[in-house]
Amino acid sequence: MAIDWDRRTCARKGHVTYAPDDPRLRIRLHAETALGEVWRCLRCGDFALGEPHGSGPAANAPLVPRGKVLRDLFVLRFLAVERAVRGVFIVLVAVAVWKFSNSQDAVRRLFEEYLDVFRPVFRHFHYDLDHSPVVGTIQKTFGYKHSTLLLVAGLLLAYALVEIVEAVGLWYAERWAEYLTVVATAAFLPLEIYELTEHISALKIATLTLNIIAVLYIAVTKRLFGLRGGRRAFDEERRSASLLEVEESAGLMV
Repeated sequence: MAIDWDRRTCARKGHVTYAPDDPRLRIRLHAETALGEVWRCLRCGDFALGEPHGSGPAANAPLVPRGKVLRDLFVLRFLAVERAVRGVFIVLVAVAVWKFSNSQDAVRRLFEEYLDVFRPVFRHFHYDLDHSPVVGTIQKTFGYKHSTLLLVAGLLLAYALVEIVEAVGLWYAERWAEYLTVVATAAFLPLEIYELTEHISALKIATLTLNIIAVLYIAVTKRLFGLRGGRRAFDEERRSASLLEVEESAGLMV
């Protein structure tokens, strides 16, 4: 069943009404009832009882997102939440790396102690911890210099900052954030593909698929980099979806 994005949003945020000065347009948005005057909502098109939220020239009316624009906004906010969660996770990893860099020897000794305890247990199940790829990777990190770990923590924080900035911009549907998301995400796609050649996992496949879809969806639907007419076509599409534009066109044709 198709989602009525207009009424869904009005149910959450309420209607948006406006009284234009043009009499021909005003009469198409206004009516009198036994309960009082009603005005058409600029988002869903339903009549709402009470005074309009604003009035003046039609050109000054708020450009209320409707239909496809609302759907795109929902998708952008889903991506914003995903970027925010990822950014917070990367910050936690960076903090963990920084703390590890300051107590590397203590962590190594603790790891070796636990390894000695669990080695016989895993050997009982015919698993050799000394040749485990996970254990080997952890042991390699103990050989990293303090300065190298600090550099890694700094790079992780920078990456997390980019993710969080993307999240905020996408939430408010800022065009610069859409460009940033497409460029930053596309830049990491070769690395994600390379990681799949090293080791395949469901999480890596899902992450790669989501990022590819996000890049294509944002670039095409938002007409970035001149695609499908670029910014001018995107703005015209938004204006053509406005209820006032629709009613004004209909009024002129009458």
